[in-house]
Amino acid sequence: MGTDMTQAIRQLSQDRGISEELILRTIEDTLIAAYRHRFGNADNAVVRFDDENREVSIYAQKKIVEPDGVYDPVTEIDLEEARELNPDADVGDEILVELDPREFDRIAVQSAKQTAHQTIREIQKDSLYSEFKDKVGEIIIGYYQRERNGTIYVDLGKMEGILPRKYQSPRETYHVNDRIKALIAEVNKTPAGLQVVLSRTHTEFVRAIFELEVPEIYDKTVEIHKIVREPGFRTKLAVYSNREDVDPVGACVGLKGVRIQAVIKELEGEKIDILKYDPEPKRFIKNALSPAEVREVIILDEGKHQALAVVADNLLSLAIGKQGLNVRLANRLVDWNIDVKTDTQFAEMDIAAESRRAVSELFGDSDSYTDEFSRISELPGVDAQLTQILLDNGIEFIEDFLALSQKELEDKGITVEQLDGLRKLIDEYVEIIEEEEETGESVEAGQDDDGVTEDDEQDDEAEEYECPECGSKITVDMHTCPSCGIGLSFEYEEEE
Repeated sequence: MGTDMTQAIRQLSQDRGISEELILRTIEDTLIAAYRHRFGNADNAVVRFDDENREVSIYAQKKIVEPDGVYDPVTEIDLEEARELNPDADVGDEILVELDPREFDRIAVQSAKQTAHQTIREIQKDSLYSEFKDKVGEIIIGYYQRERNGTIYVDLGKMEGILPRKYQSPRETYHVNDRIKALIAEVNKTPAGLQVVLSRTHTEFVRAIFELEVPEIYDKTVEIHKIVREPGFRTKLAVYSNREDVDPVGACVGLKGVRIQAVIKELEGEKIDILKYDPEPKRFIKNALSPAEVREVIILDEGKHQALAVVADNLLSLAIGKQGLNVRLANRLVDWNIDVKTDTQFAEMDIAAESRRAVSELFGDSDSYTDEFSRISELPGVDAQLTQILLDNGIEFIEDFLALSQKELEDKGITVEQLDGLRKLIDEYVEIIEEEEETGESVEAGQDDDGVTEDDEQDDEAEEYECPECGSKITVDMHTCPSCGIGLSFEYEEEE
């Protein structure tokens, strides 16, 4: 019988994945539960196993009292009875009295059995929880068992895992006993038992697959900066190398593409773009839009992470991707809002003033941006409320604003602080060319209207000036320069 118990403990340990020590503790708890049910109290119950765990015994620890002095037979024994068990027993000593579990009633045995089953379930749940909790984020292989309401139940050996519909790739279909490789996404304790949630759509699933297929990623020679994915359609992977002599992209692709093909096969043909991570945003954005070749990347707003990517006219659809998938994944990968335009579209764009300045500097014409501002609204950082007030009063162009006096502007409801701020912006971004300051005469280029005053025009017709643009000789009766064609206007200021 002892041998049978030893074999049963070992078999239970193998089947349930529970240590023998925990099984012995469960047997002890079971016997104590039966004792408690039989006698109402288990404070004096003692369970002991032999050295080889072949035999188990339960005892009642009782105090020896004078003959006829027993008040509680569960915890006390008289001296005569005690000396039958141990001749050296004496009053006041304690003695262990062995009990036969078979003497327990049926209800006590049933209670003990339920306690044993519950204890084993709890131990098994805790043991499996500890084991699988440490494996969250790792790959596990199981076999398709059944499907219910879109959820696939997977046999993991020790227990059953679930693969919810939302974590299944739309490319994949499964049949009974199919082998399924998946990521352990969650491990939860529920009233029904332990729940292991699997996934084949998480980005970490792709990371784990690459760690299996690419030794350089596993040993951290090549590291993955970020993965973005549209499960079943496309994945973008940014990688970098910790060694100069190792090409991160080449390591992931493998000789003749053998490594990347293994990953694609596991993902059932999902497209994978592997690109090199670059801390410089322009280069990273250019890489992220692969497989399209980007001619140039322009940073429109660094603070808001807005950028413009320019591609050849025939590459627009490739850069954007089907239903915008390629550029959408690129946005998530680099964490920038990327707008893709063709060369033709870029040439026709009305880029904001600050962006024009950046574009001009990009192509080596850093001074050209100063000509671009003719409207007040185009000035960088201009007060929107002030712009609206000026528009409501018919003042749209910078020249119109400069033509008005301080008092006229204040009468239109504009504060001194607003006026000072606008004038500072004009001084910073607008080049105003003035000549002949000693006579109070000035020539200003830019508007094609007639600005000749009603002073003695006849006397001034003979006077000649230089074109502020090309330096050719001009007179006050000219509206455009005969050499460069720029519009001219003349203003006279009264001498005080």
